[in-house]
Amino acid sequence: MSEAIGSLVLDILRWVVDISILWALVYFLLKSIKGNVKLSLLFKGILSIVILYILASVFKLETLGFVLQYIIQWGPIALIIIFQPEIRNILEQLGKTQLLGRHKILSVDEREKLVYSIIMAVDQMRKAKIGALIVLERDISLIDYINKATNLYAEISSELLVSLFFPNNPLHDGGVIIQGDRISCAGAVFPTSNSLKINKRLGTRHRAALGITEDTDAIAIVVSEETGRISIAIKGELYYNLSIDDARILLIDELRPKQNDFEEEFDEEADV
Repeated sequence: MSEAIGSLVLDILRWVVDISILWALVYFLLKSIKGNVKLSLLFKGILSIVILYILASVFKLETLGFVLQYIIQWGPIALIIIFQPEIRNILEQLGKTQLLGRHKILSVDEREKLVYSIIMAVDQMRKAKIGALIVLERDISLIDYINKATNLYAEISSELLVSLFFPNNPLHDGGVIIQGDRISCAGAVFPTSNSLKINKRLGTRHRAALGITEDTDAIAIVVSEETGRISIAIKGELYYNLSIDDARILLIDELRPKQNDFEEEFDEEADV
């Protein structure tokens, strides 16, 4: 009897571990897809084809079903060949995804100080028309870009940010990466976006901002050297020509841990 109970308990534990690992893999896979614009579009396309195939089967649309059947049959091979860089990227992101991004463990006061320092620096650079690209790491690690840049790991301040982008500074052409409330590096180089939606008048900084936010879940802030206008890129979308107040509100909202990510956030805000 005791052996039977022990065997049953072992089977249940094995089942729980099995399901837990599967759900963890699905969770990180979907999270990586959500943080990558290209993969999100690919996932939506595959889902649409599957839904169309189900509808064709239910309503007996033979021609459509025949075509979709061949697409589903040979599609995976074509996708692996065509989207090899994106598939490799998502596998790399699975290894880089952090269970708790550094921005999430900041207190309310630390986040406010972070946003205040960035906005103060951006406002000064906007008025002086100093070009800048500031990237904030979130859940997907930017360590590959940090390792290739000039490491700083300095406490953030508006004065330091302005000085890093000041003309003739050797690092002013690259980007600054912020992890949590620290400036990790300067002079970072990011992939540029090839999106056709980008205005042709926008320069390399804006394309780099979109590029890094297409590949990761980072936030990229751009100050135009020509116009002094402020833009923020998030998830492959560029919010162009923002006011200082709009930029501040957008940063606060994006850096605030969501309720399902960090349950204590509600308690923190209730105390403010």
